[in-house]
Amino acid sequence: MNKTLAILGWGAVAALGAMAVGVIALRRGEPINAMWLVVAASCCYALGYRFYSRFIATKILVLDGLRATPAERLENGRDYLVTNKWVVFGHHFAAIAGPGPLVGPVLAAQFGYLPGTMWVLAGAVFAGCVQDFVILLFSVRRDGKSLTEMAKDEIGRLGGFVAYAAVISILVILLAVCALIVVNALKSSPWGLFTIAMTMPIALLMGVYLRRIRPGKVLEVSALGFVLVLAAIWGGQYVSQNAALARVFTLSAPALAILIMAYGFAASALPVWLLLAPRDYLSTFVKLGTIGLLGVGIVALHPTLHMPALTRFVDGTGPVFAGKIFPFAFITIACGAISGFHSLISSGTTPKLIARETETRMVGYGAMMAESAVALMAIVAACVMKPGIYFAINSPAGIVGQAPAAAAATISSWGFPVTAADMQALAHSVGEQTLFNRTGGAPAFAVGMASIFSHSLGGETLMGLWYHFALMFEALFILTVLDAGTRVARFMVQDALAHVYKPLGRTSWYPSILATSALIVGAWGYFLWQGVKDPLGGINSLWPLFGIANQLLAIVALCVATTIIIKMHRAKYASVTLVPLAWLVSVTFTASWHKIFDADPRVGFLAQAKILAAGPASGATSRLIFNNRLDAAVTGILIVMVTLVLIESARQWWGILSGASEVRVKESPFVRTRLAEERG
Repeated sequence: MNKTLAILGWGAVAALGAMAVGVIALRRGEPINAMWLVVAASCCYALGYRFYSRFIATKILVLDGLRATPAERLENGRDYLVTNKWVVFGHHFAAIAGPGPLVGPVLAAQFGYLPGTMWVLAGAVFAGCVQDFVILLFSVRRDGKSLTEMAKDEIGRLGGFVAYAAVISILVILLAVCALIVVNALKSSPWGLFTIAMTMPIALLMGVYLRRIRPGKVLEVSALGFVLVLAAIWGGQYVSQNAALARVFTLSAPALAILIMAYGFAASALPVWLLLAPRDYLSTFVKLGTIGLLGVGIVALHPTLHMPALTRFVDGTGPVFAGKIFPFAFITIACGAISGFHSLISSGTTPKLIARETETRMVGYGAMMAESAVALMAIVAACVMKPGIYFAINSPAGIVGQAPAAAAATISSWGFPVTAADMQALAHSVGEQTLFNRTGGAPAFAVGMASIFSHSLGGETLMGLWYHFALMFEALFILTVLDAGTRVARFMVQDALAHVYKPLGRTSWYPSILATSALIVGAWGYFLWQGVKDPLGGINSLWPLFGIANQLLAIVALCVATTIIIKMHRAKYASVTLVPLAWLVSVTFTASWHKIFDADPRVGFLAQAKILAAGPASGATSRLIFNNRLDAAVTGILIVMVTLVLIESARQWWGILSGASEVRVKESPFVRTRLAEERG
């Protein structure tokens, strides 16, 4: 009876999901309700987690709840620590959910709501969640080794060395970009700065409470943290309205850069239970709580998506960014579908905290699914706006014009009517001077989110409050990537230095911790500092590589995952990682080719450098020419390195499948867990 009911119930979920996806994909010529996106996502996620993740867990990975994890076997109270699964989930979700799921879908909305929605749903269920899950489990079974160490052990020394060079280079770029986004978000926001600053002492209190005062009382510390973070949000609003306090918490970009570097060092060097894990868990309250409220607002309001399914800009002439749907929609939306950065967290901090192997499914597959839900909400937030307003906010002045009237006329001529008066009224309602040319995706997400919240919670009078809350919310997302990413980079550097001098590879040895933390912070901090001081220098020169670099990381991770699956004598299931790998190779390599060689100067680095070189010479022009040529060179070098990893991986696969190579899976020996008896 129960089995029959389950079959009927899941059959109904599948039918409802198929109907919702059909409406999204096939409805043309008239707006659709945002509820269709929510229903489609809910059904896809439920089916993916219940069936696909279970298939992977039982048929491919064969999770073993009796096998001791490195958190138990190697516990040192600093990096390896048996941690409650909900705290680990909170840490992992907070660490992977950075700017990508908020900003990428908003920018890609210039193509319409359809491409982003379909990529977020399919990409997450069949690619992103799979990558995060399998890499996490493989790292857990290898004493929490980093992705680069697993690449060396499983693909080979050459592949491992190239993977290390590629991954550490990409990671420094990603961390510097994230740090610059945080600086730009907080440099004029006393509300945001106060609230985020307060999460640090709150996290320290939670860490001490859970470790020393009331060990194991997760529910108590969760309630305490929730109340305190709400107080911090309210306090941030009060600070922003108090002239004296607002001056104290309004800092310059260089001052913020120094503070962020200091925080990154502390998050990397301090014991994980003291700052990093509790702050990430705390951030998850705000992140998932806000996204949950946004979902409730959508259900309550049933807002209409004013953006069409496909816009005229599918041909690559979009004002937000140039390039056709393929490959650029799949590069712009990374987090929320599949992101290489996640594999670093899955092989960095998280595997050292997992108490039981069976928890990797919830943490790896489940947290990525939650991030995908964030991306879907970002699509809704962007597409409920009138298209004219969306393009007015996201289009640069160089495309639409500097003057409000000229920008409004240009956008209206595209078939998306908007007036300067409309934009002025909207800017006034959120407390801004203007919303024209506010590129980058974050302001557009904040406007869309504030619109939904204000119509469901508080009315139009609270539009400004919700807008500034959304900006703070975005900065909170990004900072958790920075702290976890710095710690992960420290682990990778320690793994590499262990081959030179063994003690440097000990994660609990303080001289190594301090030296490697300083080295990593110094690397991304240098690019951040140069970018803050010089609008054309530092990380600003490498900014365009962000999307491609992230997806190249995913290619390396899927190469490692596929190699291990084949070595486990489960080659018949290798398509689970091989198909996403093939798709990402086609997308990322095509995008890289266009970014280097495309004749359109809005797309190709070399074409833009050529156009600039033909124009009037100036200091700024020379820097821009250099930056474009540098971006082209760095893109080419990264592609060559990742190609070598692919070739070495393919050689391994062929050798194993043909019987020419010996199969050796380098897992840690089985040790029976003591936690099963203790909890039984």
